[in-house]
Amino acid sequence: MSLFCLLWTPLFFLFKRSLSPAGEAGAGGVWALLLGSIVALAQFFLGAFVNPGGFGLSRWVSGCIDIVALPAALPLLVYLGLISLRIISGTPDFTNFALLWLIPGGALRAVSWSAQGDPILLALVPLLWTAIVIGVPFFVGLILNGPPWIMIFSGLAALVLPFLAATVYWAFFSQRTLMGFLLLFVTIIPLGVSTVSSMVREGV
Repeated sequence: MSLFCLLWTPLFFLFKRSLSPAGEAGAGGVWALLLGSIVALAQFFLGAFVNPGGFGLSRWVSGCIDIVALPAALPLLVYLGLISLRIISGTPDFTNFALLWLIPGGALRAVSWSAQGDPILLALVPLLWTAIVIGVPFFVGLILNGPPWIMIFSGLAALVLPFLAATVYWAFFSQRTLMGFLLLFVTIIPLGVSTVSSMVREGV
């Protein structure tokens, strides 16, 4: 399980890059690894911001802030800021930036979570990170390029997806297995659609 947590994000990044070889990978990649390493080290030494107390609301908030939603959404927000400030130029690629950002965090968490041996942390959480960093840009793309009727739905979906992913983590942690699988299926739909679309586009 620790090996999955360590290797899932870099392997998925390489897979995605193989589907879009012309994507942005220069200065953005350097910034992603640098800032992702700083944030990962800071969280490693500072510890959790929320102390979860059981299976209730505090556990869900912990999933949002410390485990699932914020760790995956933060690189997307930072990348938007870097583009707005013209620190990074070229064709924006939010997903590749976020995946690179998450590689150092995944490595450190593979170490810190390995003692627990919990598949929810070591296997489910990296998958939920990927669902967020693929899904949010996917919905943003629909807002920018899709028909007008889908813009409202896509905007709401992009906002809700990180919190839905945190709810998946909470459901499995709270042993609400059926709810967890149902919500997980909904959460990874954008990931699946985006990946299949890229494979079809590239003729894979």
